[in-house]
Amino acid sequence: MKSSYRLLYAALLAALATGASAQQVSGGPVKTLGTVTVTGGRPTSLPTQIPTTIEGVTGEQVEDTINATDSEDALKYLPSLLVRKRYIGDYDHAVLASRASGTGNSARSLVYADGILLSNLLGNGASFTPRWGLVTPEEIERVDVLYGPFSAAYPGNSVGAVVDYLTRMPTKFEGHAKLTGFTQSFQQYGADDTYSGHQASASLGNRNGNWFWWLNVNRLDSDGQPLVFATRLVSAGTASGAGTPVTGAIADKNPQNRDWWILGATNQVHTIQDHAKAKLAYDFSPTLRASYTLGWWQNEAKRTSQTYLHDAAGKPVYSGNVNIGGRQFALTPADFAPSNGKLEHVMHGLSVKSNIQGVWDWEVAASLYDYAKDQVRTPTTALPAASAGRITDMGGTGWHALSLKGTWRPDGAAGAHIVDMGYQRENYKLRTLVSDTPDWLNGGAAARFSAFNGNSALQSLYLQDTWRFAPAWRATLGGRLEEWHAYGGEIANASSVLPFVERKETHFSPKAAIAYQVSSELALKASLGRAVRMPTVAELYQGSISTGTIVNNDPNLRPEKSWTSEWTVERDLGNGLMRATLFHENTRDALYSQTNVTVTPSLTNIQNVDEIHTSGLELAYQANDIGLRGLDLNSSLTYADSTIAKNAKFPASVGKWQPRVPKWRANLLATYRANEKWTHTLGLRYSGRQYGTLDNSDPNGFSYTGVSKFLVADVRMHYRVARQWSLALGIDNLNNYKYWAFHPYTQRTVVAELKFSM
Repeated sequence: MKSSYRLLYAALLAALATGASAQQVSGGPVKTLGTVTVTGGRPTSLPTQIPTTIEGVTGEQVEDTINATDSEDALKYLPSLLVRKRYIGDYDHAVLASRASGTGNSARSLVYADGILLSNLLGNGASFTPRWGLVTPEEIERVDVLYGPFSAAYPGNSVGAVVDYLTRMPTKFEGHAKLTGFTQSFQQYGADDTYSGHQASASLGNRNGNWFWWLNVNRLDSDGQPLVFATRLVSAGTASGAGTPVTGAIADKNPQNRDWWILGATNQVHTIQDHAKAKLAYDFSPTLRASYTLGWWQNEAKRTSQTYLHDAAGKPVYSGNVNIGGRQFALTPADFAPSNGKLEHVMHGLSVKSNIQGVWDWEVAASLYDYAKDQVRTPTTALPAASAGRITDMGGTGWHALSLKGTWRPDGAAGAHIVDMGYQRENYKLRTLVSDTPDWLNGGAAARFSAFNGNSALQSLYLQDTWRFAPAWRATLGGRLEEWHAYGGEIANASSVLPFVERKETHFSPKAAIAYQVSSELALKASLGRAVRMPTVAELYQGSISTGTIVNNDPNLRPEKSWTSEWTVERDLGNGLMRATLFHENTRDALYSQTNVTVTPSLTNIQNVDEIHTSGLELAYQANDIGLRGLDLNSSLTYADSTIAKNAKFPASVGKWQPRVPKWRANLLATYRANEKWTHTLGLRYSGRQYGTLDNSDPNGFSYTGVSKFLVADVRMHYRVARQWSLALGIDNLNNYKYWAFHPYTQRTVVAELKFSM
């Protein structure tokens, strides 16, 4: 056995002696026999029985201990999770990574808010991230994370994790107002500047008889650091004296350690985001509630560019042939192209839920997410006198879902069996039209340049029985039957529209778990589940048009099929809780963009990677009053050995690490509550070495387009001035670590908050 696996088993045996358990939070899920039973009538995506690892954090904990400017920040210190948030307000690249999934696999996790799907399953990658902006940090009552595809209540996209936000619904009158300011000093290549912003949020809520209501508005104005850099490989230049001699290019090594020039910075985003949320609920009886949610999010984003190149007269150079170090390079308008975006998204959610806790409970829920307006404008001519351009319009894109759920307790609430069942339907619609325009800033759409459309639907039936077959034993058996349909796909250029092949498949995913309560302090459990992650519209309907034919497309692209297992030891240590989990995932036909070298010419597109294996260990520990009264600790350590086992189309990747899944990850959050007024927090976040390519040909992670390791420290001081007023001052990335995930992350950022509550 390899030494790394001996280390895993030794750690698990040690955990058997010292114990492990998930954290219990007042008002949250109730934990029994190593599994979780969810009670309460609030709208949520959680099933009644959760036969898997669950971690969570409350809104109060977020406020006290985390510099949270976006809703995804609530996940910052939970085990094995990482959100690729590049700057405050990052709305289109903040992908969630989990144990065996990297920050390029957005379709391998699910994010819900009050039962409404926020995950964008129209694609898989940086452009299809969860719609985090539809939840603000001030709304969060709690957020729970389920690890792995072990519940039959979720589709195959749950293979990594399921995140469930529960937002506030007050039982008495309350109001809140919060002002936040933030700033970072950023130095990278030729960029050396300060980028700042502010945020304002206000909310009101109350209960009037059987009516409950909640209103929240939020505005974010944020300047992010430059994210993209124009580059040229030194070897790509032509040895010549031709071209305009320029200065200012910065020499660097690319991720493959090849010499290249950094020519300028682009994609420096100034984003103004407005959020509004209205929630209504009505109790027809103490056990029957109807709820409605209306969410609205608007974003104006301007992405600017800066060239580092200057001619002999000191004038900036954006285009033409230039000469750097005796080599000629051609600049294109795309090298320094700015863009302007205007987006307006709307979501609706409606649910009616029974919570009798008797023989039968049920829920009917429907939701809609709509890209009411989504336009991005980019010039096709060079700066600074750019004129003509293109408009990318995704208006009409969106998804809707219907869920019918039931819980049957054949012997009553105290009986041996709890059966969860349901029917779910989800429909996804992707619409993308790219049009030419004579004026990229203000012109209307003219001739079509290209278009891309497609639809998919997933219908599911699930059944799951949790059976207490002995006083200390509980087993969960379940299954999920899914019918997937992809249709209406088409691609267009300026002159023609061509259809894609329609697809339909059916799959079954079994689930099983067993838990044994060794004693009141110690529990053991094991879970096993299959997940089938269907290709998204953007993955399936890929390609381009050449001579009237669709090329670079795989009409037979297969779904990802994963078998995932975990073995867990949980122990209550009195003032603390500890958990150790061994996990293994075997994924066949993983979906990645790669080059098929078995054909001539080679072909690069979304393809199936034959097999990926991931084995690892996750340790989590939480404790209160460690050493001295008021000192709390939340910590985790994750080891993952994730390698490509088979890949016939790209043999060079076999035996290499899965992209963006590091071997080691760790989080630590230490909080000292000196008294009722003061809370001091220190957070540490670590991620080990990573690769961004399937063949691991990018060893230099500390460069543009590289993926690096990191160790960052965060601090926060929260002070309750009076019953209604509070202040907070925090610093993220206190040690100013410069790290990358293709783009640069934020550097040292100071955050200040003022909050009023009544």
